[in-house]
Amino acid sequence: MSPDLLYVLAGLLVLVGLAGILLPALPGVPLIFAGMLLAAWTGGFAKISVFTVVVLGVLTAIAVIADVLATLLGAKKFGASKTAIVGAGIGALAGLFFGPVGLIAGPFLGALVGEMLSGSHWQQATHAGFGATLGFLLGTLAKIAISFAMLGLFAFALFF
Repeated sequence: MSPDLLYVLAGLLVLVGLAGILLPALPGVPLIFAGMLLAAWTGGFAKISVFTVVVLGVLTAIAVIADVLATLLGAKKFGASKTAIVGAGIGALAGLFFGPVGLIAGPFLGALVGEMLSGSHWQQATHAGFGATLGFLLGTLAKIAISFAMLGLFAFALFF
């Protein structure tokens, strides 16, 4: 493949990754990293050093771990059962089909239904839904912040 085509592919990976930050079905931050790694490799690591790529990889791992932990800890902090946590994940995926409102309402409704199925009363189920949603939103904010830090580091390494 020509270097120009590889750079275009790298840019597309980053753009799809940026969309994936908000869409739970896409692994956003890993796609951003893959695009940056491809660009660095295509350039022979001349402008984007191996050290920079390693730092970007560490940031990617932190973002993925933070995303998962935020949702789990948010739900757990509010007393969600395992069924509610699974429901929140299913609700997040189902919410994709309903736009931005679905992305927020999906985890809540999924956790609510999951908690109700595990035998909890309405108040506890609502509490679990709120916790799962709060965790999901905090995880998304962490992914956004880390992704933009990665973009800034990449741009700094590329231009300076």
